[in-house]
Amino acid sequence: MVTNTSGKKKTAIARATVREGQGRVRLDGKPVELVEPELARLKMLEPFRIAPDELRESVDVDITVQGGGFSGQADAARTAIARGLVEHTNDAELRDAFMTFDRSLLVNDVRQSESKKWGGPGARARYQKSYR
Repeated sequence: MVTNTSGKKKTAIARATVREGQGRVRLDGKPVELVEPELARLKMLEPFRIAPDELRESVDVDITVQGGGFSGQADAARTAIARGLVEHTNDAELRDAFMTFDRSLLVNDVRQSESKKWGGPGARARYQKSYR
């Protein structure tokens, strides 16, 4: 059985395919062990730390990520993996375990950066002025 899921964070979009296999996790065609920085790799593999070890060794996960920076991509991939595992196993206990650990494992973070406006250097800040 093949399960396709997706996850989003800021402008990063990750799509994960979960299928029966030997426990291989690949990000854009490369093994996830090669992902740098290490913080991003640890964040991506969080769902496997919560899920039982038998599940990790019985599924292959292929992830493709587009847009965003490395941190946003890691969060998007994490959401896609967790959703894929829950959908693949159809396990309510696993879903509850993910939700109690961190809600953003199964629910996209909808926050976006606010666009810059005129009259200032950023979205809210205004240019300073001096009179004397």
